[in-house]
Amino acid sequence: MAKNTYTIKLAGHDLTVETGEVAKQADGAALIRFGETTVLSTVVSKPAAQNASFFPLTINYEERKYAAGKIPGGFIKREGKPSDEATLTARMIDRPLRPLFPDEFKDEVQVTNMVLSVEPDCSPALAALFGSSLCLGLSDIPFNGPAAAVEVGQVDGQLVLAPTNEQKAVSALDITVAGTIDNINMVEAGCDQVSEAAVLDALEFGQAEIKKLCEFQQKIIAEIGLPKAEFVAEQIDQDLTAEVTAQAKEQLKTAILTVDKQARDENISAVKQMILEHYAVQTEMQPEQAEILEDVSEILDELEKKIVRKLITVEKIRPDHRAVDEIRPLTAKVDYIPRVHGSGLFTRGQTQVLSTLTLAPLSEGQTIDGLGEQKIKNFIHQYNFPQFSVGETGRMRAPGRREIGHGALGERALLPVIPSTEDFPYTIRLVADVLESNGSSSQASICAGTLALMAAGVPIKQPVAGIAMGLVKDDDNYTILTDIQGMEDHLGDMDFKVAGTKTGITALQMDIKVDGVDREILKEALQQAKKARLEILDVIEKEIPSPRQQLSPYAPKVETMQIEQDQIKVVIGKGGETINKIIAETGVKIDIEEDGTVRIMSSEQNEIDRTEDIIKRLTKKVKVGEIYESTVIRIEKFGAIVELFKGKQALVHISQLENQRVNQVSDVVTIGEKLEVKVTEVDLNNRIKASHRALLANTQSTTAPQKNYHANSHKRPVKKGDRNRRNTPQFVIKQNDDH
Repeated sequence: MAKNTYTIKLAGHDLTVETGEVAKQADGAALIRFGETTVLSTVVSKPAAQNASFFPLTINYEERKYAAGKIPGGFIKREGKPSDEATLTARMIDRPLRPLFPDEFKDEVQVTNMVLSVEPDCSPALAALFGSSLCLGLSDIPFNGPAAAVEVGQVDGQLVLAPTNEQKAVSALDITVAGTIDNINMVEAGCDQVSEAAVLDALEFGQAEIKKLCEFQQKIIAEIGLPKAEFVAEQIDQDLTAEVTAQAKEQLKTAILTVDKQARDENISAVKQMILEHYAVQTEMQPEQAEILEDVSEILDELEKKIVRKLITVEKIRPDHRAVDEIRPLTAKVDYIPRVHGSGLFTRGQTQVLSTLTLAPLSEGQTIDGLGEQKIKNFIHQYNFPQFSVGETGRMRAPGRREIGHGALGERALLPVIPSTEDFPYTIRLVADVLESNGSSSQASICAGTLALMAAGVPIKQPVAGIAMGLVKDDDNYTILTDIQGMEDHLGDMDFKVAGTKTGITALQMDIKVDGVDREILKEALQQAKKARLEILDVIEKEIPSPRQQLSPYAPKVETMQIEQDQIKVVIGKGGETINKIIAETGVKIDIEEDGTVRIMSSEQNEIDRTEDIIKRLTKKVKVGEIYESTVIRIEKFGAIVELFKGKQALVHISQLENQRVNQVSDVVTIGEKLEVKVTEVDLNNRIKASHRALLANTQSTTAPQKNYHANSHKRPVKKGDRNRRNTPQFVIKQNDDH
């Protein structure tokens, strides 16, 4: 196969497609170059397994550290399990592509994206989604694409396509929108409390660019794509369908309209089992027709779906009898768990989430070392979904794509209201544990997280709430649902999650199972979501109107102080000796930043104060002209070495001990004796010289010297034998505190 190259402009960068040179044994392959970002996308399929009950589509997104000029950490020095960012990207690619495969298609399909190089301002994730769609289109695999995605930002009120990292830092929104030539079918967004209208404008702006990228793919596929393999879904006998429908329709409808989720599931299962047993008896007499049970099961599943969709779109009746814009009963509680730093329990119908908050030093933030610049994350939101929450058994395993995705969505929703580390110098970890689930547990985790944050005393800007919207669409008839439950999510056409404050939206996530939705449907869904969001916020604020003014008594306290940059090494000491000694002595945690900001953390305020005092003494600078009541610590032939205060020593030359000549230092002072001195010189190497003689001369003058008071000196009576110092003032001498 000859090499083919195609190029289009995207946000000022070349987007180039190369095919026919690498990965030629895959069913479809394309090398995507977006600026200097390079991604190899491939697809391979194999026939469906016998009696396959689902479509086994796997999307892989493989980050190679060499793509960013890095070597993997650890002892093995090779890539291991995917990072959270890679997992989220694979999930983001899967969501717009999956609905574009034919119904009933069960062949195994595996798409792999290898990130080979990265230019920071050219997204490898979007290049991978583009490449995934294109290689599916080039292959013979049935696929109703193409699809593409773009990022949209808003800087100074203007929409920006594919914003740079610099622009993202000041952008009011960060939206990834995916779709086909005609419609949007996936949205992932973080917003800084922006309006619904601004979100709609951004989606429309993105859709126009998506259309260009899809048309570019169509051109390539038309020129070099393979003919699609024939796929015809197996047809179930129409007479059997009519027969089963007549037997089960009314009974299924009654079972579906059961309010309680578990009772509804049991009733639906009982109806299906009764029908299946009826046909099982018949097939025992006719063994050659045993496969009829599989067809009956499919008919019953499809019948359930049709009944639910008709109830919603035509009769406007939901399975639990709520109005289409009605939220399930809400309750909110704080302080559900004792001794933790903050907790919130949020319940919406049969969905319940417990969020628990922990505060820690900034140094305990999460290090993110992906293909971009290494950074520290000081707000962490994690989500757990145990099997008991849906009344099932199963292995307790590490978080999967769903848990990582829902955790990231909650983090994105809450992040805009989290205070800066300058205003609130803590690492914040929120853990959402789903205790019950019947739809929209990710949005319940946002509400529970808000409760925990406010209960802990984190000064968030505003409370945040989330709601999941649904859509059931048949031809021109459609119904938008507020607060969808599990059945409505599974059998409906849209899962549209919207989170925000009373001011505006902070996060969006939308998945569409149909071809897409237009602006009017999105506008209606956003307005209905806003109404629900405000209702939920009222419930949250009734429980706790604002963040508490005080932290939990079990939470660590933080004091911030500033030292000069050249004093950082003094506090740390050789090999960390000094700072480790302070920590061992006081039990505090200490963070020191490059600009000299020192944060001291402990649950004991007196230990914080003690540590602060130690650091002040360590970093205290001596100035010429300051007076100290020092202690003689060593005697040399040339003079006395005195300690001005802990950690600071000075030389008092023999000539500076008295007004008259001194033959031996030991004739004048002894070790341990107090000696009042005046600093006369501090050289470039911070060596200090002082004089007692200068003070003796000053006492004879009419103007008294300026005194500086040292924090850890103590008053003492004048002792007998204190040579020539009986006339000096008796007070505690301190140095001015520069910090």
